Amino acid sequence: MSLRKGLARAGKSSAVRKGLAGVGRLLTLDNPEGWLSGEELVGLSRDRAMKISTVNRCVELLSTSMAVLPVYIMEERTKNRMPDHHLGRVLWERPNEAMTPFDFRRLLMCNQLLRGNAYAWIYRDAVSGLPMELIPLPPDYVSMHLDLSGKVWYLFTHPVTGEVTRIRCEDMLHYKAYSEDGLEGISVLRRASLTLDTARAAQLYENSIWRNGGQPSGILTTETDLGGEYEVELEDGSTVKIDPKEQLRQSWEAIHSGPGNAFKVAILDMGLKYQPISMNNTDAQFVESSEIRVADVCRFFGVPLHLAYAGKQSYQSNEQNGIEYVTYTLMGYDTQWGQEDTYKLLLPGERAKGLRIKREMKVFLRGDTAAQAAWLKAMREIGAYCSDEIRALDDLPAIPGGKEYYSSLNYVPLELWRILSIIRALGKAAGVPEEPPLGEDPEGAEDPPVKEGEKTNE
Repeated sequence: MSLRKGLARAGKSSAVRKGLAGVGRLLTLDNPEGWLSGEELVGLSRDRAMKISTVNRCVELLSTSMAVLPVYIMEERTKNRMPDHHLGRVLWERPNEAMTPFDFRRLLMCNQLLRGNAYAWIYRDAVSGLPMELIPLPPDYVSMHLDLSGKVWYLFTHPVTGEVTRIRCEDMLHYKAYSEDGLEGISVLRRASLTLDTARAAQLYENSIWRNGGQPSGILTTETDLGGEYEVELEDGSTVKIDPKEQLRQSWEAIHSGPGNAFKVAILDMGLKYQPISMNNTDAQFVESSEIRVADVCRFFGVPLHLAYAGKQSYQSNEQNGIEYVTYTLMGYDTQWGQEDTYKLLLPGERAKGLRIKREMKVFLRGDTAAQAAWLKAMREIGAYCSDEIRALDDLPAIPGGKEYYSSLNYVPLELWRILSIIRALGKAAGVPEEPPLGEDPEGAEDPPVKEGEKTNE
């Protein structure tokens, strides 16, 4: 089903469609606020904010990070994953006809960051109630409504017709940014409006410097009287007023303004003198202030500086910052998305059985090869991982005997551990000496006799 058909079907589904007078955004010329989403009224618009390189990088990083996380369904009690679950067709195959799972999740994350709220309508099978498709809705046309009983409804205003569709809470995935009421989120653009306005102004200032060849402004002086405005008659008989000062300014800018005209030799006549009056970048400490702005924007998004291609951290600190990015930034989004998906997409009977929708965060927690090998070796030796599970981390197939778990007792099969422990205990009771571990001498064993002419280590 296409997105257009999906939006149209939202009003024809089991959700109640009603035209609610005075509710929702009315797209009329008399009410211009209906054409805006809120961010334009407070701070920068999304398009202008995304032209700031740090904002663009933070949004790209966070949205891509959430989009690449593998999604799986797990039974909480047994920790068994269910790769053949019926939700697989919308979670890791195709959420709708037009989008891959990566595109779908990245779009929702961008909406959550830039608009404060991300919405996806759950189109269900009319008989079974199972989710069939997930249709993303534009946040600018979705609002929330509480009825007299306190039940939450979502109101979707059609972008063209203005019709308002009421959608049940359980049929709408809603991912929120920071919220003050727990119902609707507030975008980063609104919370960081002052910082982003400053960054945008600095960007325009820098652009103006380069467009004007490094000299944004100055004064042309002369002792000659240029006179005031005068009229000139054109060929068609009409007259125009000409200002000599404006004419001189335009002539100067046409020759010396812009990066292509930088460092050209200026020829002044009539006693003209040029005097620059603007500060240079060194005096304004432009570079230092630029680094401060980058750090401020990164703090609002929760992104480490090295992931925004800034800062001067070492390799060790960058690795630790990457772990903190997963722990203190991505983990929050993962928890929120997992809880929302579990409650809205799984049936009540499945949730009662302990089924949960989760995302694999370990894809970002892998260290360097040596550290990863040491960790996997330790997990293998204590019986936490088997060979097949370790191979699955690198998308390798299972091998014969790969499902065996090993533990102590010189790393024997885990399922034989109890039997071998009994055998060792019976051997001790019968006085049979225990075979020492590899590399150690038997307890109480005498040293071999030293031959004549050989030296000892003492």
